[in-house]
Amino acid sequence: MPAKTLLDETAQGVFTIAATPFLPDGALDIESLDSMVDFYEARGATGLTILGIMGEAGKLSAKESGIVIDRVTARASVPVVVGVSAPGLAGIKAMADTAMERGAAGVMVAPPATLRTDDQIIGYFQMVAEVLGKTPWVLQDFPLVTEVQMTPRVIRTIMDSCPTCVMLKHEDWPGLEKISTLRRQEAEGARRISILCGNGGMFLLEEMLRGADGAMTGFAYPEMMAEVVRLTKAEDEGRARDVFDAYLPLMRYESQPGLGLAIRKHILAKRGAIAHATVRRPGTVLSAATLEEIETLIARQEARLAALG
Repeated sequence: MPAKTLLDETAQGVFTIAATPFLPDGALDIESLDSMVDFYEARGATGLTILGIMGEAGKLSAKESGIVIDRVTARASVPVVVGVSAPGLAGIKAMADTAMERGAAGVMVAPPATLRTDDQIIGYFQMVAEVLGKTPWVLQDFPLVTEVQMTPRVIRTIMDSCPTCVMLKHEDWPGLEKISTLRRQEAEGARRISILCGNGGMFLLEEMLRGADGAMTGFAYPEMMAEVVRLTKAEDEGRARDVFDAYLPLMRYESQPGLGLAIRKHILAKRGAIAHATVRRPGTVLSAATLEEIETLIARQEARLAALG
């Protein structure tokens, strides 16, 4: 089926990185895919990104990935971006073709860890653009996971030589200066791109003030991200800070390496987005102490929000 909307440089708002729900036995929870899409959209998501790193894409079979793409694109009323990173270009092209045929708005590609030099990075993504053809795509800059460092000059070279690359998923850390540099280059005449930011939303307030267009991450309270984006665009920085600060302790806790996905899925299940908090094996099981800490953070968050009015 044709895409509802093709991704382009004007994309903004909150493209939630969607979890992949599983049943307690580890099987794909197809029904929860529907409830999850409804949950994200009801809480302000302007787009969805599926089969990303936090979507446990590497734990899915090709058949299961196809089921997720089919179900989410059929259910969603917002643009859907599909993660298609793979060891080889043939795999990227095959997954991208499948995603676009089933109604995706675009795809996202991260660099393989084998890239070491600027020239290698630039050359790789130029090949990606060639094999993707007319498909719009997102450049994922996540050096904490990929171990590939992309400077603003490298990113700008990729953008200038690959017009189908319409968005940067920015999750360098620290990376605020990178956003400022890219926006300054655009002010000097470079092609404007959409910049959506990750890292669990922990720097979203500052990222927006530096010129980002929104968030592409999976914090379990997408309504916070939508509100911070709205308020900063409305130049209500004080209120944006108040809202952001109310959620920050739980965001920090959810962003723990190795534990964050289990925490996020626990909260999503608690909020009714998915039926079960299962992380597919190999995965983490939360201890009683961790669950108690989560409950404390949620209670304190709710109290801060009530005080804000």
